[in-house]
Amino acid sequence: MAALPLLPTSLVGSYAQPEWLIDRSKLAGRFPPRVRARELWRVAPDLLAQAQDDATLLAIRAQEQAGLDILTDGEIRRESYSNHFATALEGVDIDNPGTALDRSGHPHPVPRIAGPIRRPHPIEVEDVRFLRAHTDRTIKMTVPGPFTMSQQAQNEHYPDAEAAAMAYAGAVNAEIADLFAAGADVVQIDEPYMQARPDAARAYGLSALNAALDGITGTTAVHICFGYAAIIHERPEGYSFLPELAGCPADQVSIETAQSGLDLGVLADLGDKTIILGVIDLSDDAVETPETVAGRVRRAFDRVPPERIVIAPDCGMKYLPRESAEGKMRAMAGAAELLREELGDS
Repeated sequence: MAALPLLPTSLVGSYAQPEWLIDRSKLAGRFPPRVRARELWRVAPDLLAQAQDDATLLAIRAQEQAGLDILTDGEIRRESYSNHFATALEGVDIDNPGTALDRSGHPHPVPRIAGPIRRPHPIEVEDVRFLRAHTDRTIKMTVPGPFTMSQQAQNEHYPDAEAAAMAYAGAVNAEIADLFAAGADVVQIDEPYMQARPDAARAYGLSALNAALDGITGTTAVHICFGYAAIIHERPEGYSFLPELAGCPADQVSIETAQSGLDLGVLADLGDKTIILGVIDLSDDAVETPETVAGRVRRAFDRVPPERIVIAPDCGMKYLPRESAEGKMRAMAGAAELLREELGDS
C-alpha cells in the first residue's frame, strides 16, 4: 500500500450512480433491496456489464479529481451494499424470497436460507482487479458483514440465527482473503445492523465478525452507522453498539458523526483503532465548506490523534446527486489540506 498522508480521505463505500445507468427515483423510493432488483437498471442486460465498467471508471476519476487518497469502486455494480454479495451465495433461495423486518421495523423481501450457505466462487475479485488496474492510489473494497446478512435473511435451514451468522462469516472470510490477494489495500466489512440490533450483536454478532476476520492479515475496517440519511431520517443521540468493537480484530472502525452531532467521547472506548470519521452530512445535498468539515474533524482530536483518523462521509454517497457528491468529496480533501497545514504536515 502506498504511503498515505496525514488525515487521508476516503469514501465509506458507495458513490452516486449515474442516472443513465440506474433509475435513481426508483432507487430512492424504496428501502435498499435485499434480493435482486434488476428492474432498477436502465441498460439492457447484454450491455449492463460494459455500462457498469464505464460508470465505475467515472467514479474512480471523480474521486481522483476531488483529491481523495483512498479509492473505492463506488459500488457502482451493486443495487445495494449487501444484496450483490448475499444473493451470489449458495444455500439462499432468491427466487422464492422470505420476509424479514428492516431496521425501521417494516417487513421486506429477503433471501430465504434453504440450505448450507457456501461461497461457490469469489464474488468481488473482478471488481477489485478492475479498480486496481485503473488507479495507482490506495484502494478499498467493501463486503457486507455476516451479522447484517443474517438479519437480512429468513432462516429455514440453520437451528438458530447464530448458526446462520457463523455460516455467513465463513463466506465473508474466504472473500476477504481473495480480495487482498487480488490487490485490495483495505477491506471493509459493513455491519450496520449491529447498531440496529445491539442485543443480538452482543450475543453472537461480534463472534461472527471475529470469525470473518480470523487469519486475515491485511488492513481491515468495520463500518457501523445509523442507516442511509435518505431513508432513515431520525438519528439517535449515540451508538447503541460501538465500544464492543474495541476488541475485534479490525484495524479501523468507521462511524458517522456529522448528521447526528455525535458526542465524540465514545471514541475513547475504541482503544487504538484507526477511526474512519464520518464528517459529511448526507441528509443535505448542500455542499459543506472545507472549513466546516475541518471543524467536524477537529472535534475528534482530543480523543484520537490525527495519525489515527481517516476523513470520510457519514455513510455511502449512493443517494446523493452526483454534483453534490463531487462537491462534498472536494470539501473533504480541502478540509484535509487545511488541517495538515495547521498541524505542520503540509
